[in-house]
Amino acid sequence: MQSETIILRALEPNDIDFLYQWENDTNLWYLSNSNTPFSRFVLEQFILNAHLDIYTNKQLRLMIDLKAKPKNITIGCIDIFDFDPINKRAGIGILISDGFREKGHASESLKLLIDYAFENLQLHQMYCNISEDNEASLKLFKNRGFEIIGLKRDWNWRNENWIHEYSLQLIKNN
Repeated sequence: MQSETIILRALEPNDIDFLYQWENDTNLWYLSNSNTPFSRFVLEQFILNAHLDIYTNKQLRLMIDLKAKPKNITIGCIDIFDFDPINKRAGIGILISDGFREKGHASESLKLLIDYAFENLQLHQMYCNISEDNEASLKLFKNRGFEIIGLKRDWNWRNENWIHEYSLQLIKNN
């Protein structure tokens, strides 16, 4: 999948360093509700099994590459998770590396994945959960048509405070 400036591509073995860095960055754990590090071995196994069909794994991780010459630059990843083909829905999450944020790359990547999910996977809806203090992500998803459908109060404990979390949903227009 690609646009004029972005390529969404399958995981490759040489992506291990990106995943290892992102998955073990304690400053990002709150985004995925993680609280333990991932070993290089576990991430290598994840990459080795990434070829499995989304209907088997119930998830799909794609790397986000910025088109550049002489070589494309990997700037993030985007996930479909909790894939439910019977009810035609899935969750979605995105990570863009520092230095590449607020340049439109996340929006473009999100559009590509939404189009893929609705057209190729025949999903009816997608959802995400975003902390109330993550204004950039709230803006990103709202600008792509997601609507806030609920607020989970005191949902996450971070920095000695309770943080509310919004649930957002995008339903395909028929």
